[in-house]
Amino acid sequence: MGDGTLEVHAGGKGSNQAVAAARSGAAVEMVGCVGQDAAGRSRIDDLTAEGVGTSHVRLSKDTVTGSAFITVTPDGENAIVTAAGANAMLATEDVDRAATLISSAAVLVAQLEVPVTTVTRAAQRAGPTTLVVLNCAPYHALPAVLLERVDVLVANENEAAAIVGERSEGTQGARRAGISLLAHGPRSVLITLGPLGALVITRGKERRVPAPTVQAVDTTGAGDAFVGVLAAHLGAGATLSNAAKFGSIAGSATTEQRGASPVVPVNARLTTGGSSLQQVN
Repeated sequence: MGDGTLEVHAGGKGSNQAVAAARSGAAVEMVGCVGQDAAGRSRIDDLTAEGVGTSHVRLSKDTVTGSAFITVTPDGENAIVTAAGANAMLATEDVDRAATLISSAAVLVAQLEVPVTTVTRAAQRAGPTTLVVLNCAPYHALPAVLLERVDVLVANENEAAAIVGERSEGTQGARRAGISLLAHGPRSVLITLGPLGALVITRGKERRVPAPTVQAVDTTGAGDAFVGVLAAHLGAGATLSNAAKFGSIAGSATTEQRGASPVVPVNARLTTGGSSLQQVN
């Protein structure tokens, strides 16, 4: 942490996003892989306590549970180094075993702490009415077959620039990168801009979604809170712009505490009914 202390928190991008969606009021199932160790069992217990289904989280005896090592500066910014561990073991066969769940979900959420081939298989397993939300973090090169199946691509400005091979500086740079991204296949692009909020870009339409003003302590997990709450509201029928507004509220609130656990204020939760989400971790 910024004051030189060491803290240990539960996390993982997919897990954080699943918890954020569940705290929003969505029904969530996780597809993932953890080590057959104390950390893995603890993570499953944590998810179960949050109401996230874990019947498709596999325990691997061949490796340890994935971990992330995060440094946080005094102004709340972070730098992250990950040790993939069991995340790298999540295979297309795990996705195939969850095929019925995935094809029937309102929303499929995926991120890139697991192999791109596995994420691609999950997107291909999505049903005709399933919205595919891909958070391209941490950045990896993405195949066209995946991008063409994505309904909402969520990236920060650096990730968007890396995908399109352009420099991105400021809001206008992020806007150009987002517009370029649309040509790569996704139906819509959402660029997160930290305290400046987010840009929602679809063909022929752009909208800026502001972020609440907060005193950031730790930005770790803010993007995950954004994605999880965004997905929950999309699954409940919200427009992309409105879902992004709720995601921005949660992402901003999460920066006001230490650790990656998502904060979902009451005004960012679903107000009527829930939604069915499938999270690939």
